[in-house]
Amino acid sequence: MLNKIWGGFFFIAFAVALVRWLFQGEGEVWAQMVASTFSSAKTGFEISLGLTGVMCLWLGIMRLGEKGGAVDLLSRAFAPLLRRLFPGIPAGHPAMGSIVMNMAANMLGLDNAATPLGLKAMKELQTLNSEPDRATNDQILFLVINTSAVTLIPATIFVYRAEMGAADPTDVFIPLLVATFCSTMVGLLITAWFQKLKLRDPVVLAYLGGLTALVAGIVLYFSRLPREVMERQSSLISNFLIFSVIIAFITLAAVRRQPLFETFVEGAKEGFKVAIGIIPYLVAMLVAIGVLRASGALDMALDGFRTLVASTGLDTRWVDGLPTAIMRPLSGSGARGLLIETMKTHGADSFAGRLASIVQGSTETTFYVLAVYFGSVGIRRTRHAVVCGLAADAAGITAAILVSYLFFG
Repeated sequence: MLNKIWGGFFFIAFAVALVRWLFQGEGEVWAQMVASTFSSAKTGFEISLGLTGVMCLWLGIMRLGEKGGAVDLLSRAFAPLLRRLFPGIPAGHPAMGSIVMNMAANMLGLDNAATPLGLKAMKELQTLNSEPDRATNDQILFLVINTSAVTLIPATIFVYRAEMGAADPTDVFIPLLVATFCSTMVGLLITAWFQKLKLRDPVVLAYLGGLTALVAGIVLYFSRLPREVMERQSSLISNFLIFSVIIAFITLAAVRRQPLFETFVEGAKEGFKVAIGIIPYLVAMLVAIGVLRASGALDMALDGFRTLVASTGLDTRWVDGLPTAIMRPLSGSGARGLLIETMKTHGADSFAGRLASIVQGSTETTFYVLAVYFGSVGIRRTRHAVVCGLAADAAGITAAILVSYLFFG
């Protein structure tokens, strides 16, 4: 998928530039496109290097939380709910343990731990599958919850915003939580409808109802505040919660008698490797996106859609965040490149920059997750997995647009 997207950007850029040259006499477009390849490559390298320090910091903190037992705490907290959402898993089966741990790791943003746990969970679920090439209900629900990206600590979004010069990189924290919750709930409800899950169970209602009431309360509270007060309080609460998490992780690690400094450095080393490792991918995507914009193709597409939206009488500012939203279900690298390009073009603290950040954190890369998780166990008949996953994506993107207007509109 990514190969087609990346190559497609260059072919579209070439075709649009050729039309502009032959029919409009705009020969300078070729110089602009070539210049864009150099400037985008330089930008990708500089951003990746700038990410190194912040990435080391956050992965060091995350390692403290991991060693301190934060994953175990979340696992125990959500185990009663998950046992009822996955009725096909027998009591005591190892699949449930892997599912619980995977979701807890995802909530904490521990991608390095979440993916191996997710693959292990899918393989354990496959042992219960009587038709090995056909996805079971439990496998589909597990995949949909993963694609809806339940993330309580979107550290990577903060990292990108900090590197792109955001005055307060965490100001999208509360809006992002609301958007990812909407994505997860819609994915869960649609999958439950397909599978006829019994969501009226008192335990399920208590969990889902309590979380929904909490999120609704947050939205209602902030919606009643004047704009300046809302932004100030949102920033204050976001930063307080983020720093409280850091203190909690350090405390948990200390209680378990983990060597705090050494554990932090261990995670920070991994952060350095991650930051350096993304350089080729980020450069590749930024060059392709830069060429697409320099050719005029991206602006033409957005201007056309903006005109269509304006004809309905709706505000059009959200259109600038649309490329990230469209790319997000298809390619993580592509969406990351478009997020950075949007913040570079419009500013990290612009409406488009904040919206793209919230979109990036509200859903996962559906087709990638589906290919990796199902491909790892040889499943070819995915049934309603794609429909449910894309429905969750659509809900997350819609919620991201709405909360962006609520908090930053």
